[in-house]
Amino acid sequence: MKSLRIRHSARSKRPPVGASPGTLVLHPNAKPPVVSVMRYGPDKVDERSVKNADEIKALLDVGYRVTWINIDGLADIELMQSLGEIFGIHRLALGDVLNITQRPKTEDYGTFLFVVKRMPGIAPDGTLEIEQISYFLKEGILITFQEDVGDCWNPVREHIRQNRATIRDEGADYLLYALLDSVVDAYFPILEHFGDKVEDLNERIIEKAQRSEICEMHRIRQELLSLRRAIWPQRDMFSTLMRDHKRFVSDTTEIYLRDCYDHAVQLLDLVETYREIAATSMELYISSINNHMNEIMKVLTIIATIFIPLSFIASVYGMNFNVNKSPFNMPELEWEYGYVFALGLMAAVAGGLMFMFWRRGWLTGNEH
Repeated sequence: MKSLRIRHSARSKRPPVGASPGTLVLHPNAKPPVVSVMRYGPDKVDERSVKNADEIKALLDVGYRVTWINIDGLADIELMQSLGEIFGIHRLALGDVLNITQRPKTEDYGTFLFVVKRMPGIAPDGTLEIEQISYFLKEGILITFQEDVGDCWNPVREHIRQNRATIRDEGADYLLYALLDSVVDAYFPILEHFGDKVEDLNERIIEKAQRSEICEMHRIRQELLSLRRAIWPQRDMFSTLMRDHKRFVSDTTEIYLRDCYDHAVQLLDLVETYREIAATSMELYISSINNHMNEIMKVLTIIATIFIPLSFIASVYGMNFNVNKSPFNMPELEWEYGYVFALGLMAAVAGGLMFMFWRRGWLTGNEH
């Protein structure tokens, strides 16, 4: 059975016990950062890669409406500290970026809005991967942190480059919505992937359950549970984002966020549906095993029931009492057909029991 693939280890994720608040601790599997900056306005766009915080600071040109800084990889604490100083990011928020086990949430730090979300993916071996993404929203600036290179934001980048969907006419809060919406949409093909596998396994289990199929179904249930943990907090996250952070989110963007909220609810419904199908399939398998065992026990019970009186008859006629001592000591021993009589009696008892079992439907499974 394949185990659920987790991108990060269960240990070395948090600062050591007793460390001061905001202590930055790298995850042992953190990747070197790749930094890209995209600046745009209604009539222009600029996109480039940078190597350090000084280059980022030099690109903060007020001539652009929005500056989007994306960091893929979390293995450079010095870079993160420099970005924290440049943009006034609190160390506690930077610590949450490095602690890649956060639930989806929003936090208002006064000068910026901090948002955490989880992005799904399918590994080459077909297992689930879930990556944490962190967003920092300020006036005209959006900073995003990812664990590794690769995301679902290429359509957003193309919209910016081609000036589609009026994205370049909106502010950084609309860009935040667009990125959040892309991550939400990325869950749907993942759920369809697992949904198809669940339904296929369910049909095969109904036809003839195999142990390997049950193991596969159990693995999928675990992955659906991971998806549920990633999706469930999104409802509260979007609700809080619309209700409590109007200082960072415009009324126009709030309308679009409602659509994200609806999609998050749909995702949760799909997850629960597929988990229910998987659970029902496993219960069906267990029931079929129990039914099969009951059938076996029924056959063995019938055989034992038939042989109980036969054993009694055989034991009676195997006592061999001397008939010369008493006329009551098994006179059949002196009969010419005594042996045939004993066998016939056994056959009659066995036949009678078989007939009774047949009339009651115990042999055909149609009990009445």
